[in-house]
Order: sequence, then C-alpha cells, then structure tokens
Amino acid sequence: MPSAFDPPSGTRDFLAADVERREHVFGVLRSVFARYGFEPLQTPAFERVDVLLGKYGEESDKLVFKILRRGEHEASGEADLALRYDMTVPLARVVAAYGSQLPTPFKRYAIGSVWRADRPGKDRYREFTQCDLDTIGSESLLADAEALCAQHDAYAEAGLPEFTILLNSRRVLAGLLTAFGVPPDLGPGVLISLDKLDRLAPGEVVAELAERGLAAEQAGELVTTLTAEDATDRLRVALTKTDEGTAGLDQVDTLLSLVSGQIPPGRIAFTPRMVRGLSYYTGPIWEVVAPGIAGSIGSGGRYDHLMAQLGGPDVPGTGSSIGVERILPLLPSGAAPVRRLDVAVTVMRADLAAQSFAFAAAARSAGLRASVYLGSSGKLGRQLKWASDSGARWCLIYGAQESESNVVTVRDMSSGEQASVPVAELASYLADRR
Repeated sequence: MPSAFDPPSGTRDFLAADVERREHVFGVLRSVFARYGFEPLQTPAFERVDVLLGKYGEESDKLVFKILRRGEHEASGEADLALRYDMTVPLARVVAAYGSQLPTPFKRYAIGSVWRADRPGKDRYREFTQCDLDTIGSESLLADAEALCAQHDAYAEAGLPEFTILLNSRRVLAGLLTAFGVPPDLGPGVLISLDKLDRLAPGEVVAELAERGLAAEQAGELVTTLTAEDATDRLRVALTKTDEGTAGLDQVDTLLSLVSGQIPPGRIAFTPRMVRGLSYYTGPIWEVVAPGIAGSIGSGGRYDHLMAQLGGPDVPGTGSSIGVERILPLLPSGAAPVRRLDVAVTVMRADLAAQSFAFAAAARSAGLRASVYLGSSGKLGRQLKWASDSGARWCLIYGAQESESNVVTVRDMSSGEQASVPVAELASYLADRR
C-alpha cells in the first residue's frame, strides 16, 4: 500500500543529486543541438483537448490525460483541456500558427515533461521527459543526415558508452514487400510481424505471418532471407529488382555516405529488417539500441506529410527523438556533478557570524556556490562534517585566531590541506582556483 507521502502513482520525486544529474545531461543535449543550429521551443504543458484527440489513434487517445472544465462548468464533467501527450502535435500547432514568422527550414528542439494516462510499471511512468529535434520544411536528405549526426553526438557527449544506430527506409520496406510478392492489403500486418524478429524465434514469426494470410512458402522465404548471416547482401540483390527498393537503397547509401565523416565506423548500420511501427514515416527511418537494453533508446525518421495530418500545413519534415529517461540509468555515475556547495563557511561564534556571511558572499561573487553553517553548534568537527556532507570543495574556517590575524583558513576538503588567506584576498584566491 502506498503511504500518504508517496508521489502520485506513475510519477517521481527527484532529490538534489538526481536533479543535478538530469540537468547536466539536458545541458549537454542543449549544447549539442545549438551547435547544429537547432533552436529551443517551449509549448504549454496542456493543450486544447480537440487539438490532441484524434491525432494518435484510438488506443493512444485513451492515454491522453484530460483536464475537466473548471469553475461554473465543473459540474458538466466534460474536459476542454488535456496535458501534453508528446512534443510532435504541439510542434504541428506552432508551425500552423506561426508559419510566416518561422525560418525556412524551421529547426527546433524541445525538452520537457509529457503525460500519459497509462498503467504504471517498471520503467513506465505517467509523467516523464521527452526530447525531440526536428527540421520542418526541407526535403533534402541533408536534413536527415544532420538529425542523425546531432542525435549521435548527443548520446556520445552525454557519456553513453555503447550504442548503435540501425538505419533503414520505408521505401526499402515497400520494395521488400514487392520483391517477395506480398499482397498490398497484407503489407502493414506483415511488417508488424517482421518487426518482432528481434524478440521471437523465426518459426514463431513465420507462423504469425501465416495467420495473417501470407502463404507459408512466402513467409518462410521472407523470414529465412531476413535472418540469414548475409541477409543484407541478399536483400540488396532482391531490392534492386523493384523501383521502390532501388529508391530506398539510394536513400540509405546516400545517408551513410553523408554521415561517414562524423559517425564512427560500426556506430551506424543498414538494417533492412528494422521496422518503425509508426505509419506516418515516408523515407529514412532509424532506431538507436544499446547492449543489454530491450527495445530502442531513441529513434527518428522522415515524415513528409505528418504536419498536415496533425492539423498543420503540408510541409516535409524529419527528426529524432532521444529517450532521455532510458539513457540516464546507462550513463557513468561520474557523468554529472553532485556537489551541492563549492564553499562551506563555518560560523564559530555568534559575534563572527556577520563576517562569515560576508565570506560566503565573496565566494558567490567569484562564481561559486556557497553557504554558511546554519546549525546551532559551534564545534568545528560538526561543521566540517556538514561541509563534507554538502560535497564542498573548500571549507572556510574563521574563528578567534583567524579574526585576530585578519585571515581565513581555507581547508581543501579532498586533501585536508589548509592555507591562511588574507581576508582582502579571499575572493581572488577562490576565483583563481575555480
């Protein structure tokens, strides 16, 4: 049974160390995106309910957190607003609302909370952070390549030790279905089944394909080809026999060539059996995977008509989504600073408190985080323990002896070494050692 002090089911409290760790990673991502020319976009935490519903499909619509009418309309039990479900529908609304004011192409990133009325479980939350970057208004594969490189650099600079980008194209998948004689009406279901090859045994996928109506011989040949050691070479040969397959291969090879100078060898691979389940993708698609992690930790692709489907103008788009909640546990523990203070200042006597307070201000003027001891004990040992618990780099000790000599004892909390610094020189002493 949850206690009265637990956060609502599916949400989390983040204490200082967690907040700093998360903000450090978000800061790295923002820095990477800015270097690529993406600009930040913030939208409200809630949207009009009619803007959200009908954009995600019937099942996903059930997961939209609705906000009931307020005030005199509260008794109606109706909802006119809903919490933000993702970052894409708000993007479409912004493109529709501010199109003439936006640059072309419009390159934006968004990092913020989204909400899903889902059943909470392990690593499944009702409130979590999403991170997207998108380019709206460009048909060029250079935009896809840029999104891929920015996503790669974000993971690498955040400190993710190992990951691989799996690259494919919806046009490759269309060519695959044609090359193996899959009837058009069975195509979407066949792709859904093929997407399970990483989770199910080949025989199970063959059986599922047969249940969907695909001939047993076709199903067996398709799965055998996709799971062979030389699957990529076999599929390249098959795909060149179809116009869509050839066009898809051209997209993939062009992207691999464009990113080859920025993404290290082995970090990105053409993966013909990779299927992004979202039907709105129209060209290149990709997923990011990491060893030992089920599913993807990021994804992306080209969606040339999605903005129109979501109520915006019919403009081309491409983008990436970074699974920040999934990668945070994978990052090295030292990837973010955890100290709350740089400088801890003792208060040895009540009559010296004003001077101690001034020392903290001097440290802050040097750009450091500083605080005075707020406890009631004047014992040095207890104050040093407080400084250590705060993760402080230095502790400033100012007692009767220091007051008489007009100096401050600066204690390095890592080495234990101490230096006597004239009061007038304290700010510059600390600034020089930042």
